[in-house]
Amino acid sequence: MSINTNRLIIRKVTEEDWMGIKNIAADFQKSEYAIYDHPLPTEDDKIKTLTKSFAASGLFFAILLKDSSEMIGYISLHDDGESHDIGYCFHSDYFGKGYAFESCSEVIKHMHKHHEVKVFTAGTALKNEPSCKLLDKLGFVLKKRESLAFHKDEAGNDIVFEGGHFIRSNE
Repeated sequence: MSINTNRLIIRKVTEEDWMGIKNIAADFQKSEYAIYDHPLPTEDDKIKTLTKSFAASGLFFAILLKDSSEMIGYISLHDDGESHDIGYCFHSDYFGKGYAFESCSEVIKHMHKHHEVKVFTAGTALKNEPSCKLLDKLGFVLKKRESLAFHKDEAGNDIVFEGGHFIRSNE
């Protein structure tokens, strides 16, 4: 599967994408939003293993600039039975340029048309305003709020935040 837009190539992640995933993960770990998500490894052996599992799942998509083939982000889908949960991570150098919206829109359209996926879900920290705005622009609606923690502070206490569970139906 490969989707081409005017600016992007969207294709399934392969094991060879490990360095692109590593660059995106290292950039994400420096982000103020990193505390609101599962930690990503940045060590070569761990990122290679992670990328191998991404590739094996068939539900991770590499987002590449068409003119340079540089990997600028990835999109994940998790089949939850009745819906597909969508996630995304983009290198900060490409924030605010419409790449996340363009690629997520295309993946959603593809999954709806070719795999008859009708319901998509997504989760993000409600403090992550750019992600919430993207989900809104993609047609997702906040359905539930919940307290979550993925990291601990220096004293070993959970860093708790309010997460949102969003849903989009193509029915």
